[in-house]
Amino acid sequence: MPDRGAKPGYMRLLDPDALAKIHRLELLARGVVEGFVSGRHKSPYKGFSVEFAEHRQYVPGDDTRDLDWRVFGKSDRYYIKQYIEETNLRSVILLDASGSMRYTGQQAARHDGRLLSKFEYAQFLAASLAHLMVHQQDAVGCVTFDTRVRRYIPSRARVSHLRVILQELADTRPGGETALAPIFHDIAERAHRRGLIIIISDLFDDAEEILNALHHFRYRKHEVLVLHVMAEEELTFPFDRWSQFRDLEFDARRVQLDPRSVRAEYLDRVRRFVRRLETGCGEMDVDYVPLSTKRSFDVALAHYLANRKGRTKG
Repeated sequence: MPDRGAKPGYMRLLDPDALAKIHRLELLARGVVEGFVSGRHKSPYKGFSVEFAEHRQYVPGDDTRDLDWRVFGKSDRYYIKQYIEETNLRSVILLDASGSMRYTGQQAARHDGRLLSKFEYAQFLAASLAHLMVHQQDAVGCVTFDTRVRRYIPSRARVSHLRVILQELADTRPGGETALAPIFHDIAERAHRRGLIIIISDLFDDAEEILNALHHFRYRKHEVLVLHVMAEEELTFPFDRWSQFRDLEFDARRVQLDPRSVRAEYLDRVRRFVRRLETGCGEMDVDYVPLSTKRSFDVALAHYLANRKGRTKG
């Protein structure tokens, strides 16, 4: 007999400890957003609530309750006070499901006794962020991709929509090559209403092409958050024995070498790659967050959200 009290498989992505760490935090938009539901974020549309924006001259039909009598007393003219409305944030989470995301380092954080691969780490990040946004009445969508878009789930703010996203995250398996820039350009054209684009990826592609694609998002007035997930071994290259290295996106591509002979050059390339992404993102006002799977995803996410909240309200 089935256990009627058992939770669906996708619920494993909602870690209670992680949710407890972030439930008091918010993912606030740093710029203006477009939306339909009254919420926490500034809208580009002027209304009559929350924060004063500017005056405009009174016209017949305007509500006289919005007249600024102080201005009338000084100018003998009728002016209406306009305000910036607050609205819901519309976001899309882009989850990299390419083959390189399968890598599981021996220094990775554990969950339920298992070491987390980069993809599993990214799954938990995506699920936690989706849960956070839906429960702060914001709209969230999801895109899973490798060299192509596997599935595009439009942004919705309903609690029932969270199950759809969690199910997609749980059902997705990494595999295939990486083609980040074309995917990002595609999504930039599809996401017509400006909002927040969240990218969770190891970013294994050409740095200049990635930055060009991120610029496309910014050109379309989106705010962008890049969560750059890498294994600790990819960042430190601690290997010291003659080994066979296998490309997780091209299984037939293998090479045997002494890792000590290439460590210096490898680490230099990684540093330059990360520095270029960080610098390029900074120039575009894109939030770039490097993450090592060695650090627990819930601690890393809570730390980022707390810092972002301080910068947003500061």
